[in-house]
Amino acid sequence: MPSPVVCDQEVSSTSSPPGVTAAPADSVTDAGGDAQPHSTSTGDQDAALEDASADECVYPATGYEYLDHPADVQLHAWGGSLPEAFEQAALAMFGYMTDLETVEAVDTQHVTAQGHDLESLLFHFLDEFLFLFSAEPFFVACHVEIVEFDRQEFRIRARGYGEPFDLDKHPQGTEVKAITYSNLQVHDNDDQHEVFVIIDI
Repeated sequence: MPSPVVCDQEVSSTSSPPGVTAAPADSVTDAGGDAQPHSTSTGDQDAALEDASADECVYPATGYEYLDHPADVQLHAWGGSLPEAFEQAALAMFGYMTDLETVEAVDTQHVTAQGHDLESLLFHFLDEFLFLFSAEPFFVACHVEIVEFDRQEFRIRARGYGEPFDLDKHPQGTEVKAITYSNLQVHDNDDQHEVFVIIDI
C-alpha cells in the first residue's frame, strides 16, 4: 500500500490547494477531435487505468460550489475542459458528504460510465461514484481523474483516489441519496466548461 497522502482539496477556480503545485496533464486528441487532459493513448488506456497508484494524484486548478435549491442542493462545477468539470462535480458530491481534507489517497477505485448524450453521461458518471460510496467498499474520493472521455460513444473511464469512509476519521456530512436529471446542465464552449447537477439529499 502506498504511503498516505492527504488530498487537500480547495474550492477554487484560480489556485491550487495550499502546498500543492498543479501539474499539467498530458493531452491527447479525444474521439471528438478535441485535445483533452488526463487522457492516454488508446493502446495504453487499460494499462494506465489498472497500473496507476494513489501517488500519481494530479490536482487541477478548478473548482465547485453548492447552490441553494428548494429541498435539494445544486452542484456547480467548472474546469479548463469538460472532463475537468466532470471531475470536479464528483468531488463536489463527495465533499457534501464529508470533509475531503480528512481523506487520504491510499487506494484507487475505477469506474466506467456510458450515456446517450453528455447530460446522461454526467448522470451515470456521478451515479457510479455514488454507488461506490453507498455500498462496499464505501469509498470516498479526494481526487478524481478521467482517463478516457469519448464524446462520440459518450463513454467515460475514470479512477478515484481516496479510502473507505470511516466515521472515526471522516466527519459525517449530508447523505446524497441520488443524482437527478432535474435541471441538469452541461455547458461546453471555448470559454465555458461547467456543469450543474441537482442531488437528492
